Amino acid sequence: MLVILLFLGACSSHQKKVLVYANSKIQVDESQKNITVTDGTTQVEQELNFNTGDVVVLNITNSKGQYKLEVTEDGLWLANLKKDTLVGSMQHTGETRNTRITQDELKLQLDSLNKLVRGENVSAAAKNYFIPPGKIQKISNFTNAKIFGPFTPVPSAFDAGSVPEIYKFYNLSEENEIISKLTEMSKYKYERGDEKNDDDDSVYTIHPTKK
Repeated sequence: MLVILLFLGACSSHQKKVLVYANSKIQVDESQKNITVTDGTTQVEQELNFNTGDVVVLNITNSKGQYKLEVTEDGLWLANLKKDTLVGSMQHTGETRNTRITQDELKLQLDSLNKLVRGENVSAAAKNYFIPPGKIQKISNFTNAKIFGPFTPVPSAFDAGSVPEIYKFYNLSEENEIISKLTEMSKYKYERGDEKNDDDDSVYTIHPTKK
């Protein structure tokens, strides 16, 4: 009896959570393994949970046909059933937000974002992700990690201490808009900021370039 209980305990310890993103209604059967997605333009998400150590095979059906996605390990996964690529990364919390940025910092941000949208320097070790349509990616070992999807900002009042990790994902088209805005910012002229208690000569506020 003890052996059986230990075996059951070991089996139940496996947890696989899949967050599914799609552009329209998601239909899932009782097994959670057969998923049908219809065409649309609205951001829709659904959470699937599996308590098994076996590989979970998801059977996807959409207007273009059928295909399979495999959940091979325990942890939190993101399945992209949308028409657009998803790009995202882990968010560092507990840091003071800067309202100003140096020109060098802006250039670094642009360089990092441009590489991300091209799928360059992307790795699980770096905690950044590039997930094309019809693909699935493991995001975290923690099934209770929090993912904020496209068009959903991380709320300023969100309790970061309530979850082990936080991730923010964008549609590729949405990320390209951000890059476009930062590129416009990079054309501005930087002048010495006049904030109180500012002893750092390398920090500047942004002013539109005077013609």
